[in-house]
Amino acid sequence: MVQNDDSENDKSESAVGDIANAAVKDEEQPKVPLMVAFAMFLAPLCWFGPIGSTRSVLIPQLFAQLDPSKKVWAVGILATVASITGAISNLLFGAFSDVTRSRFGKRKPYIVIGTIVIAASLCVIANMKSITAIILIWVIAAVAENAIAAAIYPQISDRVAPKWRGTVSTFYGVGFTIAQQGFALLAAQFLGNVKFGIYTMAGFTVILMIIHELLIQEKGNLNEPKVKFDRDSLKKYFFIPTHGARDFYLALVGKFFMVVGSTIVTTFLLFLFTDYIGQSTKAAANSISIFSTIMLVIGVFFALIGGPLADKLKKVKTPVVIATIALGVAALFPLFAKTAWAMFTYAVIAAFGNGLYNSVDGALNMDVLPSSDTAGKDLGLINLANTLGQMLGAMVASAIVSAFGYGAIFIFAVCMEMIGAICIALIKRVH
Repeated sequence: MVQNDDSENDKSESAVGDIANAAVKDEEQPKVPLMVAFAMFLAPLCWFGPIGSTRSVLIPQLFAQLDPSKKVWAVGILATVASITGAISNLLFGAFSDVTRSRFGKRKPYIVIGTIVIAASLCVIANMKSITAIILIWVIAAVAENAIAAAIYPQISDRVAPKWRGTVSTFYGVGFTIAQQGFALLAAQFLGNVKFGIYTMAGFTVILMIIHELLIQEKGNLNEPKVKFDRDSLKKYFFIPTHGARDFYLALVGKFFMVVGSTIVTTFLLFLFTDYIGQSTKAAANSISIFSTIMLVIGVFFALIGGPLADKLKKVKTPVVIATIALGVAALFPLFAKTAWAMFTYAVIAAFGNGLYNSVDGALNMDVLPSSDTAGKDLGLINLANTLGQMLGAMVASAIVSAFGYGAIFIFAVCMEMIGAICIALIKRVH
């Protein structure tokens, strides 16, 4: 990684726990910003819950209904094409939101327009009979999804002081856990009526976005200095950071491997219960409900306690390392036991890991940002690790299943989580 050549910055970077990238200072925010915290609780429910559960539960079932012989590769291709598109759009919209000046603020326009596009795309997909057409429309939904993701998460950096980041990240983490597992549980109820299920998800994304925006109360930012698009500003806002960014890149790479490891399992959750374990579609729907309930309840519990505990102990790196290792350990159980109970055991351990990770990882990402001015772009880069991790996870899962069977994906998952944990453990500035 390129290190900062400025000796003064090097000195500040070496001070463990010294967070110099905050837009809001600790002394300026004596109390927890509760309205922002509740808004950030709803943030992942706005976009990731509806579109993520549609992608992981309803679309695979739709593909299975349209062409059972192509369902595995169709899921992989959809994730790959959409993720490539999403990776590019995430970076661009993150940077654009940093430099946007409008009477609505710099994040709101991307969140509102992105939500409308997602809802419209889902409604169109619900009425399609062609796998190819569905994949093409999903690319549009992926662009909108990443526009929201790139704009909504930096609101923590914009509005929250370092001493409250762990607590507010807990609200986001609990919301993200519910978005992951609660919406998957909800989506599983529509496996017998996929079209209505997709309509339901489209409705949820709009309603929850409206509530989020009412809570966050983002003001216009026309008073902020406009960014001149010269060589220096383009380098600052649209290129990867190069100064004091060692820990930033370690966090990014660690997240990438963590996401690859977990995505490779969840991408084929329906098929793991049907094709790997041998359940019927009806039984698999029930198993996914149990699986998702376990992930939801245990995940929310650990997401609730993770952030406040991290704030109190002033440690955010260690919990993230522990969480990543837990996700690797969880994958060992279905590897050695091809039963529904092994998947439920995976759910218990992975729920602990996901809950803790979702709660604290956000605070870790904030603490390693090179600058608060470019929070949208830099957090977009970190979210790119999430997007590319999902893409690679789906691609590799499809290849592994076709070549070696479903069991082999668990071996790959364990290896990815261990590499991710090592990268995060190497971060120096943050405990």
